[in-house]
Amino acid sequence: MEWLKGYWWLILIVLLGIFINTIKDLRKTSFKSYLDKKKGIKPIPYDDDEDDWPSDKSPPK
Repeated sequence: MEWLKGYWWLILIVLLGIFINTIKDLRKTSFKSYLDKKKGIKPIPYDDDEDDWPSDKSPPK
């Protein structure tokens, strides 16, 4: 861990670069086109009529 004391600035530069690249990529993302593409996808039907939880409402003993 002694090398960490000498090269802390290098680790900071790498983390800063990752942060800046993440911000740049998020700015390129087009949320409107994603939502337009999503409108054509049909949702998965959910028809689970059976309840997995017990319906007994009696007080615990």
